[in-house]
Amino acid sequence: MVAVGDNYWGQSEVGLWADVVQVAAGRRLTAGLKTDGTVVAAGDNYKGQRNVGDWTDIVEIAAGFCWTVGLKSDGTVVGAGDVGYGQQGVARWDEIIEIAAGEWHTVGIRSDKTVIAIGYNQYRQCDVGEWAGIISIAAGGAHTVGLKSDGTVVAVGANDFGQCDIGGWNLAG
Repeated sequence: MVAVGDNYWGQSEVGLWADVVQVAAGRRLTAGLKTDGTVVAAGDNYKGQRNVGDWTDIVEIAAGFCWTVGLKSDGTVVGAGDVGYGQQGVARWDEIIEIAAGEWHTVGIRSDKTVIAIGYNQYRQCDVGEWAGIISIAAGGAHTVGLKSDGTVVAVGANDFGQCDIGGWNLAG
């Protein structure tokens, strides 16, 4: 593994990692999902965001500012790190098929293609309760984007730099 960029917190110290199939980068950490379903992490651990060593059966990871979340193969979600805005309150989530982490919020797609979000919501980046038919999600600093099964895109949250200007987007081709 290789990593570049600011290494102030040690988040680029991944050179000895092996058998990693997915990576996630938060502001102060890097996490890696290994082929055996375990997770490794490097960087800041001030809020416990690197406390992932006992995670097993993980199929996807995401990292936010000071927390890490992992999707287990049974559709439940685990988290480690900062709980200041509730962004890590994922312990009761189930039937989740995809996760994403923004600056201070966590988002998940349920098996019925609806979306759940938790965390800091000042810019309404967690207002995804009406979304349906979602097949992929992304979470940014203060916005959330979803790809619908028909190829259209939906977005909520801060739009100060046009990050939610998705009108007319259709990725179906």
